[in-house]
This record gives sequence, structure tokens and C-alpha cells, in this order.
Amino acid sequence: MSKGNVFFISLGCDKNLVDTEVMLGNISDAGYTLVNDEAEADVAVVNTCSFIHDAKEESVHAILEMADLKEVGHLKGIIAVGCLTQRYQEELLHEIPELDGILGTSNYDEIVSAIDAVLLEEKYVSFKDINYACEPYIKRVGDQTAHYAYLKISDGCNNNCTYCIIPSLRGRVRSRTIESLVEEATYLVSQGKTEIILVAQDSTKYGIDLYKEKALPKLLKALVKIDGLEWIRLLYCYPEDITDELIQVMAEEEKIVHYIDIPIQHISNPILKKMARRSNDATIKGVIDKLRDAMPDIAIRSSLIVGFPGETEEDYQALYDFVEAYKLDRVGVFTYSLEEGTKAATLPDQIEQSVMDQRRDNIMALQQEVSLKKNESMPGKLLQCLVEGYMPEDKIYIGRTYKDAPGVDGVIFIHSDYNLLAGQIVPVKVTDYNEYDLIGEVYDESGE
Repeated sequence: MSKGNVFFISLGCDKNLVDTEVMLGNISDAGYTLVNDEAEADVAVVNTCSFIHDAKEESVHAILEMADLKEVGHLKGIIAVGCLTQRYQEELLHEIPELDGILGTSNYDEIVSAIDAVLLEEKYVSFKDINYACEPYIKRVGDQTAHYAYLKISDGCNNNCTYCIIPSLRGRVRSRTIESLVEEATYLVSQGKTEIILVAQDSTKYGIDLYKEKALPKLLKALVKIDGLEWIRLLYCYPEDITDELIQVMAEEEKIVHYIDIPIQHISNPILKKMARRSNDATIKGVIDKLRDAMPDIAIRSSLIVGFPGETEEDYQALYDFVEAYKLDRVGVFTYSLEEGTKAATLPDQIEQSVMDQRRDNIMALQQEVSLKKNESMPGKLLQCLVEGYMPEDKIYIGRTYKDAPGVDGVIFIHSDYNLLAGQIVPVKVTDYNEYDLIGEVYDESGE
């Protein structure tokens, strides 16, 4: 018999999504029923984000929506967890009295205790040291229709970039053991996942606390041995820590797709220094060259920040010229967000939003041209593609090439004369393209 119905809202990054799936696994095993309709719920849980201003607003809005439902009697309790609660504990408790439970970023293993208490009409507020490491919980509950899953290999960050609030919310790097990560990845594959995507605040720092070395190559060598796992993808790899050993493992192991996300943020040395980044333009360009030498077909994704305090026209032009010259496959461009509690918020020469918007739009327009030019060369090429679903109205399948991470990159639309299964990896011959997406047909090995 169910102990009650729980509705969950998960906001923010893919690392947050992993925390959500872990909590859902705990909740389900504790005898609660997970529901997709808030009107059916006894308790609503909001896993919040607080990275930038827009994320904070979205999180507060979600909590207030649940508070409205509670007012009209649909909910017995509301619990908030995650980065927003860690950052604004007192404000949330004071400003939103409808909140019955509140947990910090290191407390998601207490979610069942919080729900139990709330249903007994007891307040539940708990905050551990942000450097506390929750025990791994392998039986996650996620999207059953997705054939990929994120594997969070560590939590926390040691980088202390001047624009970023994350270290004060998530603590220092705390790596999971290789054994526990292999166990979790094996479980995810047993649940039908074809692709495992490694994530962390900084994936390339994996192991420095636990093994006293950058152990990402060792982890990858262990993961590739899992039967049934087809693709392994790397996100959030900082350029200064992409070692020759890591590049070699990526090049040699077939299951590791030739794709890497490198959040470089800028290319101008004066701006990188103000950001307290540990790389410079030579490091960044050098590692891109090394990756391309080792894997000529590699797809490189990056994120950039324009409008950082003190960014001159010369700094901006250097970034624009870099995007034009290095022709990265995928680029996300964001305007600087002033966040209280960060060193960057106190810097002089803050830049007007209109200037930041124009700089962002200019680089995004340039990247669109780069992407279109790259896609122009794709017709006739054969790519391995992961099938994600079928669009019956268009009679076409939708999937991703190895060059595309879910949610942030493009897709490929696949024509096929026979039925394909979601999660299946098939060879596809590219036939057409647009700025970001491809069109193709399943390749028949007999000839066409």
C-alpha cells in the first residue's frame, strides 16, 4: 500500500537531474508513489537551481506555484531542495511560509525523512556541511523513454572562478569511487540505457581527492568494459586538465564517442585572468589542436561568456576572431550574469546589458555560419546514430549522431524503410542539412 503520492519538479543542470533521479529512487523504494500530475500529489518536491538570476527566478516561481496548490487544498506539503535553498535558506523560510521542508545541496539523501515528517505536519529543515558526500544510491528513477543517462562522477568544484557561486553551494571536489560508478553505469545499462554521459562541475578533476591524481582515464577504461554500453560521452572537461593520457584513451577506445565539451568561457588572457581561470589562450588552442590531431573527426563543444566586467572591444574581438578561426562544432554564448557573493560582482567596469546582448548575438550569428558550413560537407557521409523516437505525423525517426549531446546540440532526422527501435544505433547516410540539424537515411549495407 502506498504511503502517499509525490510530485517532483527538477530544475537546472544535468547534475541536478542526477540528484533528482537518486531522490526519486529513494522515494519509490520507501513506499511512496511518484505521480506526474501535481493535482494528484500529497507532497510536492522542487529541486532548485541558483546558478544565475534567471534560474533563481524559475525556481522561486515553481515553489510559489506549488504554494498556490497548497492554499486550495491540493497539497499537504511542499519541500524545496538544492542550490537555491543552500543559498537563500533564511529568505525562503521567511518569504514563503508555505514551505514545509527545506534541504541543502548535501542533504538529498534525507528526502524520505523530509517527506515522512511533512506528512505528519512537522517542519523539516536540514543543512549539512556542503563538503559532505552523500552515500551513492544506485537504483535511480529517471525518464524511461530516454536511452541515455547522466553519470555524476563527482560533486563540488575547486576552481573558484570569480563569476561562479557553485563552490560556495556545492563545496570542494568529492569524487565517487570507480567501483561505485561502474556499478551504477551497469545498472543504468540494465535499465535500457545505450549511452552514458559523464558529468561533474569539472570532470577532468575527477579523482584528485580520492586517488590523488587525475583519474578520468582510469575510470573510462573501467566503464568501457560494461557489456551493453555502446556510447560514453564526456562533458565539462576543463582545457588545462585534458591530458595526453585522456586524449589517448579517447582515441583508442571505440565506445568513447569522439566528442568533448570544453567550457573555455573566453580566449582573451586579460579576461581569463580576471575570471581566475587556470588556462590561457595558448593552452586552449593547444589542447584543441591536440584533440584534432588525435581524432580528426572529433566534435568539440564549448560555452562562452561575453560582457565580463572590463571586457574591452579588443577582448571581445579576440573572442570573435577565435570562434571564426577555430570553427568549433558546437558553441553556446551567454551574457555575463552579475551574481551576489562572487568576486566578479565587485569588479569595476560592469558592462551594459545592451552591449552584452549585441556581442552575444554577433558571435551566435557567426557560429551559425560556422555550423552551416560544417553541415554543408556532411551529405554523403556515413554516421552512427542513436535512434530516440518516431514522428508519426512526418513518418520520420529522430536521433542523434555522435556529434550531438542531448538537449544542447542538434538532431538528425532519419528515413527508414523498416522499423527502428528507440535506443538502437544504426548507420545513417546523410542526405541533407540545415544550420544545426541533419537529414539522412538508414544505410543499406547491400549497396544503397
